[in-house]
Amino acid sequence: MRHGVPRPEDGRVTEIIAGLYLSPPEFLALLGAVALVVARWLPPATRPRVTIAAGAVLVPSAIVLGAVGIRWQMLPVLAGAAVAAPFALSPLLRRRTGRPAWRARRWLAVPGTVACVGLIATGPVAAWAFPVPVFPEPSGRFAVGTRVVQWTDPRRPESFTADPHDRRTVVVQLWYPARKSPAGAPRAPYLGRTEHEARTVSDALARQVGLPGFLVDGVPRARTRAVFDAPVADAGGRFPVVLFSPGSGGVRTQNTAWAEELASHGYVVAALDHPYDSAAVVLADGRTIRSETVSTGDREEDERLAAGWTAVRAADLGFVLTQLDRLGGGEITGPLTGRLDTGRVAVTGHSMGGAAALLAARRDRRFDAVVDLDGYPHGPVSPALRQPALALTQAITSGTDPRYLPRLTEALELSTATSYRLTVPGAAHLTFMDGPLYLPPVPSLVGSLGRTESPHVVAAATLAFLDATLRHEPGDLAGVLSAYGDLSVHHPDDGR
Repeated sequence: MRHGVPRPEDGRVTEIIAGLYLSPPEFLALLGAVALVVARWLPPATRPRVTIAAGAVLVPSAIVLGAVGIRWQMLPVLAGAAVAAPFALSPLLRRRTGRPAWRARRWLAVPGTVACVGLIATGPVAAWAFPVPVFPEPSGRFAVGTRVVQWTDPRRPESFTADPHDRRTVVVQLWYPARKSPAGAPRAPYLGRTEHEARTVSDALARQVGLPGFLVDGVPRARTRAVFDAPVADAGGRFPVVLFSPGSGGVRTQNTAWAEELASHGYVVAALDHPYDSAAVVLADGRTIRSETVSTGDREEDERLAAGWTAVRAADLGFVLTQLDRLGGGEITGPLTGRLDTGRVAVTGHSMGGAAALLAARRDRRFDAVVDLDGYPHGPVSPALRQPALALTQAITSGTDPRYLPRLTEALELSTATSYRLTVPGAAHLTFMDGPLYLPPVPSLVGSLGRTESPHVVAAATLAFLDATLRHEPGDLAGVLSAYGDLSVHHPDDGR
């Protein structure tokens, strides 16, 4: 039995209270700090009791926070408590020493109290703006397991290095239907297999968008709803497969809430890290490969580069499907051996990953359906898609790239299968990933759907499409999709 202060990875002390975005120790520290400020203005008979109670709550909470790792959002709370402490402790000192307690004059006490309240209030506001993400409970009948694999393609040289012997390696995270884990089983961390990997990836993502890493220090603390290496579900037979490519600089875990929801409904999701493109990829040997894809600022040159990077991603997706086919057939052993139905496969992606999904589907007929999450189709739009496609897009405004909608429409209209474009009102580009769960709720950044509705809409629309195209479930797909936004249906003959 382990004693002492629980570690962050135990997932108990740092569990976030839904809605408050504060852990229990943080909430108690906030409560104690507020009580210290209020004690200064209470009647003399009441003030000592409130001060003692506040200290009894605040001090242990601060110790626990120091042990598990304090978030920057709590620093102004503790600073406000430190400033208020001398005023609140004065009556206690007077009783013990018998000497007159120092008392600030009202003209000093009032602005001092206001300053303390302002400092303390900054904490929960900052925790609300930059929270530890709370992942939604998946709605399907299966629990969710996850595992990470690494595969090297012996036939494909690594195009980002000069070493002629270097071969393309990809890291893949699988989310799959699992048996229900015992109560208290540790849930998988977000952004990595370990807290160290999660912090490495979080820091790289922050640097990529120009944010100080400390602003999003809550992200690598998060726990998802999946359990690492949980036993595969007994029921369900062979599961359809969904491959996922993240956005430019994105990482395999950036759509975890979406992946967990799909897995809970009986799909196996395989999300890729693309080395030298993803912000940071931690390999099995501990090496970290950082992004080397940089825009030049020249539109034509950037489009040429993006088309090349998209092609590399599409090749990664095809290679991973081959590996999954081998896993499903028993050539590669693992918990999912014999449980993958690689005769029912969708390829999906966000942003540049969506472009890679479209390209991969055009190149590889093994993919049966395509989901593009707000991705601009880089490179040629031929040959025509032969698989049904769903493109989810943000609200089109005057600020949207004017080339985006015509380019996407062209790709869908050339398809020889029925395709759908669903424009989600209130969505922004980052609505289609986990961003709304941990970024400030600024509509231009993450949309206006909110932290609960954003992942629900994206996953529900995706599930409706996958159930219709991979499982051939009967129903009015267009009618279901229309409930989530403005739908355009492109039938094979519409563009002819």
